[in-house]
Amino acid sequence: MEQTFALAALWVGLALVATFLGARLKVSTALLEITVGVAAGAIATTFVGPDALGAKQPWLAFVASTGAVLLTFLAGAELDPVSMRAKWKEVTAVGLVSFGAPFLGCAAIARYALGWSPQASWLAGIALSTTSMAVVYAVMLETGLNKTDYGKGILGACFVTDLGTVIALGLMFAPFTWKTIVFVVGGGLVLALLPVVTPPLVARFSHLTSSFRTKWVLLIVFGLGALALWAGSEAVLPAYIAGMLLSRSLGADAQFIRRLRTLTIGFLSPFYFLRAGSLVSLPALAGAPLVFALLLGGKVAVKIFGLVPVVSVFRQERNERWYYTLLMSTGLTFGTIASLFGLTHGIVSAEQYSHLVAVVIGSAVVPTLVAGALFLPRHLMEDVETIAPETAEAEPASDG
Repeated sequence: MEQTFALAALWVGLALVATFLGARLKVSTALLEITVGVAAGAIATTFVGPDALGAKQPWLAFVASTGAVLLTFLAGAELDPVSMRAKWKEVTAVGLVSFGAPFLGCAAIARYALGWSPQASWLAGIALSTTSMAVVYAVMLETGLNKTDYGKGILGACFVTDLGTVIALGLMFAPFTWKTIVFVVGGGLVLALLPVVTPPLVARFSHLTSSFRTKWVLLIVFGLGALALWAGSEAVLPAYIAGMLLSRSLGADAQFIRRLRTLTIGFLSPFYFLRAGSLVSLPALAGAPLVFALLLGGKVAVKIFGLVPVVSVFRQERNERWYYTLLMSTGLTFGTIASLFGLTHGIVSAEQYSHLVAVVIGSAVVPTLVAGALFLPRHLMEDVETIAPETAEAEPASDG
């Protein structure tokens, strides 16, 4: 047990380092957590040995996965169904192009420029087609843009992009079995009942039983996550849909959302971002830097060239257009999931996996840094009160 506590202290210490650096450099803390994870993993591997940070230990993997799932749930809960319906053309058009352009472009690069097998090339296209809901939502929280129609449009387009990724992975590689049918039917039934069951439960118990809503949310995401994993899918997709469906009944309480953010961003999600960075093999990248550069440049380039004309239809202002495009060029959660799926099923080699994960993480860092440094739409933030995770801790306690 002392080893577990020591590892937990080490990882929380790394999260604090990332927080200090983020405040000092005025860069998103989530991106610094990824970067610190890459550096810590390389140093630990060099001077101590493989898995010195314990990134593959089951408890740590669970905490990290929980962070990704809850962050995705929160992103869904931030969406306003009314504004989403009003923006359905924008969200659908941007999301589909954001998925389709890199899916085809990166698959072609892997196949014809790098000589990967057809299956490995299609897997690369899927892994690099994603947009990181976790990174985009974390950045939205820090800038306050999650409260604007502009930010909600970006989050909606992220969902369409990642939905395309999940469908493509399922149709092309994941086995379609009776478990898939159970997951679709059972998960759909649960999701359909959530907006009906949740409001009366919250009204009846939230002010009588301590933290009822938080426990209810955890039950939902863990239960749907278990069903998704059992069927060969992933836990983050039903969590996002559940968040959207409960956005009215739970998202309307700003104090509850702040408390849930504190739990997620203050404790859980740093494990996810740090762990994602620590799994990158720098020696594998150093052995073939051109592969990394070609895949990263290819993903960002095809995303940008595909998205700029579409985004320009809906956003004419220069900073809004480029910030939107660059955030849609990020990748992390579903990209690492697809890459790991390819590795565990023998579709890609360990070396190809390292390159894919490194490119996915690079695409989470580079476009977001450029967007924040050069194209941040500050005019949209003038009337927005940014809520940092720490402010929730200073507020009067109430039931969650």
